[in-house]
This record gives sequence, C-alpha cells and structure tokens, in this order.
Amino acid sequence: MSIYLTKNSRVIVQGITGGEGTKHTALMLKAGTQVVGGVNARKAGTTVEHTDKDGNPVSLPVFATVQEAMESTGADVSISFVPPAFAGEAMIEAIDAEIPLLVVITEGMPVQDTARAWAHAKAKRGVTRIIGPNCPGIITPGEALVGITPANITGAGPIGLVSKSGTLTYQMMYELRDLGFSTAIGIGGDPVIGTTHIDALRAFQDDPETKAIVMIGEIGGDAEERAAAFIQEYVTKPVVGYVAGFTAPEGKTMGHAGAIVSSGAGTAQGKKEALEAAGVKVGKTPSETAQLMREIIAGL
Repeated sequence: MSIYLTKNSRVIVQGITGGEGTKHTALMLKAGTQVVGGVNARKAGTTVEHTDKDGNPVSLPVFATVQEAMESTGADVSISFVPPAFAGEAMIEAIDAEIPLLVVITEGMPVQDTARAWAHAKAKRGVTRIIGPNCPGIITPGEALVGITPANITGAGPIGLVSKSGTLTYQMMYELRDLGFSTAIGIGGDPVIGTTHIDALRAFQDDPETKAIVMIGEIGGDAEERAAAFIQEYVTKPVVGYVAGFTAPEGKTMGHAGAIVSSGAGTAQGKKEALEAAGVKVGKTPSETAQLMREIIAGL
C-alpha cells in the first residue's frame, strides 16, 4: 500500500525537454515509473527518447497542453520542472485539466503565483492534489518515483515519511533503509504549499500498510504546531519527529523561504514541545530520530 502514488500511476512531465526535465525523466523511468509523455507547447508533436528500467528504448510523445497529454495517454499525475517565471501558469494549466496529482519541483516560485494556483485549485473543488512547490516530490519505493529523490536509497517497508526538507528526506530514508518505507513525501518549505503535514498524516493514518510515521519539520510558521494538534486528536499510529533549525538566528531566512523565526514565533523549541505534548517522540538529530523509530518498529 501507499499514499497518492502507486505502480499504476501514469505520469507526464511538464518541461520534459528542459535540462532538469530530461535528467529526471530518465531517473524516474529507471525507478520503474510509468512516464507516458510530456508537455512543451513549443515542441508539441515531437518525441523524446529514453530507456526504461530494463534498458529497453522508450519514445515519449510531447504535447502542447496537459489536457492533450491526459486525453492521449490517460495520465493521472503531472510533475513540473517549469522555470519559476512560468511555473505558476503551468500549475494553472494542470489544475484546469483536472489532473488528480500535480507535483511541482520548481524552486524560487513567487509566493503570489503559488497562492493564486492554490486558490484556483480550491475553486475547482480540490480535484487536483498539489505537492510542492520547492520540494523533492514523492516516492513509493519499489513502485514509482515522481520527483528527484534517489530511488535506490531504500526499499518498501512499514514507515511513512513526510518532510519539509528534501535533504533530510533523503537522510532519513537512508538511516532507515533496512526497514523501508510505504511512501516518502517531501512537501516543500515555501510559505505556501499544496499538501501539508496534516494531509500526509491523515493519509498515512488511513493506509493499513503504514505502521509508523516520521514527520520532519523546520523553523518558521505554525505548520508543525497544527500537525501536533491533529496527531493528538486523530492519529493512533506511533509518530516520531525531528525539527530542523535549533541554532538558527531570529529574523534570518534559512534556506527555505518559509524557514524564518519572527518575533519569537516558529522556533524549533516551540515546535518540539508542541509535538511532544501530542505524544510524538522528537529526536535532537536525524540519527537520534531514526533510532527512536527503530525502537518503535521493534516493539510493534
């Protein structure tokens, strides 16, 4: 089992002919993902050549729009590598086509563009689930990868992972590689994102094959505090957590646009305390967090 992404997902790539789109299309195919085409209005009608996980040649058609790609291929997932200046319009296009899942890898999107796209998705009754932007995407190990996470870090297993940080996603997957993951989802660290900690926690709670959950947060905002309240009320599975940014100076943006402590709010210590009050075991380091999860899995 998994959340949001399975081996049957059919994926198109917005920006498939660009440098990042080309590189990661190849890696997604190698991971076994069913990539079925791409979108670039200027190169519609052409094809791009790749190989699948078995080394067989794959010719992927390029379409003018997401709508055309969906109609021709039956795609139900889109991943966007469109540059920041045009990424907002690419999101709107995918939302208008009502694709069920849209993963936006793009870093540096203007917040107002993301907010406009998110509001547009809500106005369309939330048909399209958005992951990102500025995120590593989502992986169901052994089944499919839609994003930039290295697919060879880990295999399938009982742990669900939701993280604001890409690199900490990779580290936690590596630390717990012998146990494995049902799905690992990087939600991104921008001030406005689509899928939240709470969304992922709800999905992992409902997934019978996910036995325990790792949640990685960071300084800034109140997402972790809201997630803690949700866990306390709705999540019965064990959760371990890690909050990045204990040494961050107040008022300075740290890497992610949303990672900024302002007027004492959004501190790592405050988030840690909120999570612990909800029964979440919080590690001081990623490695300690992984060890807490090992102890939980051993006791199940």
